[in-house]
Amino acid sequence: MPAYLNLRGHQIYSYEWDNNGEAVVLLHGGLSQTSHWDYVLAPDLESDFHLFAYDRTGHGYTADQVNSFHFKFQIEEAIAYLEDVVKEPAHLVGWSDGGNIAMSVAISRPDLVKSLVLIGANYHYSGTVIHMPFVEPGEEDKAEYAATSPDAPHTQNEKIKKMLRIWESEPDIALSDLAKIQCPTLIVAGDDDVISHEHTVEMYRAIELGQLAIIPGTSHIAPKEKPGLFSAIVNQFLTDLNYPMTKMPIRRVSNQPEE
Repeated sequence: MPAYLNLRGHQIYSYEWDNNGEAVVLLHGGLSQTSHWDYVLAPDLESDFHLFAYDRTGHGYTADQVNSFHFKFQIEEAIAYLEDVVKEPAHLVGWSDGGNIAMSVAISRPDLVKSLVLIGANYHYSGTVIHMPFVEPGEEDKAEYAATSPDAPHTQNEKIKKMLRIWESEPDIALSDLAKIQCPTLIVAGDDDVISHEHTVEMYRAIELGQLAIIPGTSHIAPKEKPGLFSAIVNQFLTDLNYPMTKMPIRRVSNQPEE
């Protein structure tokens, strides 16, 4: 299933599940990789959708390039992947930085996006509630990096420090740009997320077709902490993209059908 493929001159590690349903692309978080979370969603989605995923440049099994950790690079890479590999508009499911990339693709290339699931995402770097200092990776993380990354073992610390610096000034998406997103969007966060609830609610309010889920008893790692609940919420959203018709609409009152 996973294999290296050439994406515009660079070898990336790509995953594809065999199914003829609509395309869904899983976008992992920063300093992470596909294998850290695909097992949470794939079992529930692969029977109804055609799943794709890839390790972004500098992550997992994909080697690094100059400037690859900056969001501009990662957004352009995601667009290239959608155009060259998926070859059709897709549902984008992004966790953390993957969600930031997904919403940016929906803003710049709405023709490539059918819907969005944004998990622990932030449109602006100020949305995080803590400062994350550099921490030396543990022995297990070092062993995994040595076994998976095409880059030399010493580059692991370099990548972590580089990503931490970037998070101090990126992403930087205007709320007015978020308002351009016109596809169905599910915004998910843990009730103890590293992204502030105020920031998450601002995203929800800015996206006209947005839905919001705060998962109880979870953190930024909600997909792994409550996998059954998380997967059920995502699966329900993707299988029914109709705009919600609620019994007591407040925010959505202008979108409800006349009785």
